[in-house]
Amino acid sequence: MLKTFLLCVVIIGLCIVMLSVRILLKKNGQFVKTHVSQSKAMRKRGIGCVQGQDFAARHKRKRVKE
Repeated sequence: MLKTFLLCVVIIGLCIVMLSVRILLKKNGQFVKTHVSQSKAMRKRGIGCVQGQDFAARHKRKRVKE
């Protein structure tokens, strides 16, 4: 039981180190931005965040009524 626990801790530790290599070694390293609105390729295609599009549509509709 203890061997299994230690093995899991070592594996999780290695995974964390491997995931953070880019951040630690690169100057001003950051995680890759995965949100739709932060992706250059999605912005080029005109695809945005659903929440942002919903907000814009609701805001636009209110202005038309006034």
